[in-house]
Amino acid sequence: MTTLKIGDKAPNFSGKDQDGNQHTLADYHGKKLVVFFYPKANTPGCTAEACDLRDNFERFKANNYALLGVSADSAKAQASFKNKFDFPFPLLADEDKSVIQAFGVWGPKKFMGKEYDGIHRTTFVINEEGVLEDIITEVKTKAHAAQILK
Repeated sequence: MTTLKIGDKAPNFSGKDQDGNQHTLADYHGKKLVVFFYPKANTPGCTAEACDLRDNFERFKANNYALLGVSADSAKAQASFKNKFDFPFPLLADEDKSVIQAFGVWGPKKFMGKEYDGIHRTTFVINEEGVLEDIITEVKTKAHAAQILK
């Protein structure tokens, strides 16, 4: 799991979203940034989480937050997910896992007795200066906005 701690500088990431647009940490300087990592687009938990963030998007905007979703899905899968649920925030298609690895959220998981490597559902809240303000590892998919905007 991630070795990052609250108070650390956020990793200087760079990745492309569902439309091929590049996003870097520097792009968000002066804004609070929520980077949420989810295992797979269009799955029940990931859909619930992203829809909760979408439904509270105006609250995030009013508090100077930008949102960025990240999974290892292809740009095509991310575009389909974003369009299907009308998400107002970009989704990084991190197929090479460079952003996922930078934040340290790739690792062993267990599901139905099987062990495999995958993305640990984790959210990082980065302040206006690029410093980690919060790290949420126990994500409540249906009430995630409330966890962030506490």
